[in-house]
Amino acid sequence: MHWTEALKLALQSLWVNKLRTVLTLLGVVIGVAAVISVVTLVNGANAYVDQKLNSYGSDVFTVSKMPNLITSYEEYTKFQKRRNVTLDDYNFVLQNCKRCVTIGAGQSSQVGVKAGTQSITGVSLRGWTANMPDLNNLNIVEGRSFSPTEVEHAAHVAVVGTDIQENLLKGDDPINKEIRVDGVPYTIIGLGEKQGKTLGSSQDNYVSVPITTYQRTYGTMKTLTVYVKSPGSGGPLEETGAEVRTLMRSARHDRLGEDDSFTLDLNNTFLSLFKTVTNLFGAIAIPVAAISLIVGGIVIMNIMLVSVTERTREIGVRKALGARRHDILLQFVIESGLMATVGGFIGVILGIGTGFGISQVAGFPLSIAWWSVVAGLFVSTGVGVFFGVYPARQAAMLDPITALRSD
Repeated sequence: MHWTEALKLALQSLWVNKLRTVLTLLGVVIGVAAVISVVTLVNGANAYVDQKLNSYGSDVFTVSKMPNLITSYEEYTKFQKRRNVTLDDYNFVLQNCKRCVTIGAGQSSQVGVKAGTQSITGVSLRGWTANMPDLNNLNIVEGRSFSPTEVEHAAHVAVVGTDIQENLLKGDDPINKEIRVDGVPYTIIGLGEKQGKTLGSSQDNYVSVPITTYQRTYGTMKTLTVYVKSPGSGGPLEETGAEVRTLMRSARHDRLGEDDSFTLDLNNTFLSLFKTVTNLFGAIAIPVAAISLIVGGIVIMNIMLVSVTERTREIGVRKALGARRHDILLQFVIESGLMATVGGFIGVILGIGTGFGISQVAGFPLSIAWWSVVAGLFVSTGVGVFFGVYPARQAAMLDPITALRSD
């Protein structure tokens, strides 16, 4: 029997028992969908972090009180005891760093903002130095950013995100409009370019003001983050980082042999650590998800054994008409393999759809690893064939006379 005829018979058999076929496929569908979803989300998370870190540029690093990634409560307690990074630290590095191309500083808090009778809460108030919009790659689409002179004199001017324009000012031109941030008046002089959402949180719900104005209103007890742009990535980045580290230790009077009283985060170091964590998550989650494939394979084998029992007379008739053991074996192996392949295709569609849905909600890019799609289809088909061999062999070994006597 040619394999195309075996394929046709397999399709007919699966179509006759549609409900049983669908239920049999669930394990394979769930397994493939879970694997592809995990790989897609891990890739998307890595791409998102890479994109966000590189929004400052691969040649920008930060100096802060605490690291970006803390893995334990003990670490948090240790870092929390450090002294704050202050404007004096920033000014010392600004005045003495020879390799630094640009240096900025910022700090933030959540505030309420009011304009006329309208008000909103949960707005990010950013206290920035004058060059922070450039360091942050923030394009001003209307108006301008605040100047060094306005920072020096603690002017009450602000650059706002599009959420402020849309939700608070109802889409009106924001330039020269007055808003009140926790009751303090500011004049809007600039509107930032729309940035969208990150992990479901809007990146446009902010008000940026001069850092000196921020500190006059909220005090200097809150730590800030220093942003440093080096002449380039790689070697120049590490050399600039080493110089800034030396300057920070000098400014903060860290003793020789003691740990730094601050954290210097190079983007590539954080990105490497984050990818290690997500890849470890994937390495654990994928085998767990793959268990569903094994369960699906066992279900397929069980259903195929039931099918052999139900079709004993059919097998006897085919053998009596000249079908060989090889023909019977081929028919049932193709049937189980086809069933698993169909489940694999459905799982691929479901996995990509799930990844797309989560990426839309979370706000990071969809990154499909096509190797995972190919691997999912290959493994699901392999599982179907592997677990279908035993039932197929049982069918092929049936004695035709005994099979014909079966009811």
